[in-house]
Amino acid sequence: MDSHPPSYHYNSKLLHFIVEYIDIILGIIFSFLSFYFHNIGNKDLSVIATAIAIGAFSMTVAEIADILAERFEEPFASFVLTFSAVVVEIVLLYMIVINATGEQQGLDTVKGGIISAIIVDMNVLLGLAVFIGGLSFKEQEHNEDTSSTYTTILLVATSALLVPSVLNYTQNSEKLFQSSIVIASILMIFYVFIFIFQTKTHKHFFKATAKSRILRLKKHNKEHIHEEDYIFEKLPSIINLLIIFGLIFLIGFLAEFFAKDGMILAKEYGISAGLAGLIIAIVAVSPEIMTAIKAAKDDEIQRVVNIAMGASTVSIMITVPILMLLSYFNGIKLSLNFNAFQVGALLLTIILAWKTTDDGETNYFEGISHLMFFAAYATIATMYH
Repeated sequence: MDSHPPSYHYNSKLLHFIVEYIDIILGIIFSFLSFYFHNIGNKDLSVIATAIAIGAFSMTVAEIADILAERFEEPFASFVLTFSAVVVEIVLLYMIVINATGEQQGLDTVKGGIISAIIVDMNVLLGLAVFIGGLSFKEQEHNEDTSSTYTTILLVATSALLVPSVLNYTQNSEKLFQSSIVIASILMIFYVFIFIFQTKTHKHFFKATAKSRILRLKKHNKEHIHEEDYIFEKLPSIINLLIIFGLIFLIGFLAEFFAKDGMILAKEYGISAGLAGLIIAIVAVSPEIMTAIKAAKDDEIQRVVNIAMGASTVSIMITVPILMLLSYFNGIKLSLNFNAFQVGALLLTIILAWKTTDDGETNYFEGISHLMFFAAYATIATMYH
């Protein structure tokens, strides 16, 4: 017989409910706090509360996307997560564009956010996941064709971004904007071919090796027993997709507070555009980081590589053209004149990621190398004006 009193079972169920849905609970609480602090004019607390609310709801989006990902095969599984995260990134940066109203500092923050999102994906996400996974497993295997393909894509895309940056020195703003439109169009066209390559002709390039698949299957049943009662596990895919869209809409609403109050605070405290962009990137990418760490601990390093490099690819190929288009519709000319520090850091990041993943194996030392690189980048971004 069960010797525990009814109150014990009630408290146990309540605790389980709170743990399972802590992200949604925090999102709701801090959304109300964000709205309250924004209305009374307390910008400091408004930005903090909004960032927590956005991060919490983004975590829910990532969890639902992760559930959907389990119902699909690679590379579609990683697409679900990366695209949902990139939509959050676009929403956040778009709100900054609108609230910047054409001011150079605001536009520099947006460009810093674009580059920082890739830097965070390729160094913090990949670095943390590889480091933590490497502490549990001496070496983790993934498909080396994945990293080879993605690093080629990212090197081409980064080289394309150099074109407007070089033309920036001509002091001709019209040519700069025109070249930015051309480059954005090239990136979109390139992504069409990439998508076909990933989903049709060369899907096997983005799937785990046989050894990784066997290890993953052994752990799958153990790891997901506790998730049986999670409500989103029971819902059909179409309902989960609608919930993701609803949460992204709510994030967009909160992002307006974040952008309005954040831009004012950035001026008051003298926060550099680089640091502001980095903060935005961390808020946007944090759910992906948690998902990647969980995958690495389950020895699913293939998924980590797909998420990190896939999200970086989508950030350049999709975020840049869409942001330019949305900005133009609002009468704002967003040019792709990234500074030398940003482009240089991006190129070095891609080279480091290539060296980390080119042999199809990762270890904790490679993970810590990415984290050290990010620490150096964050230091310079904080001080670079």
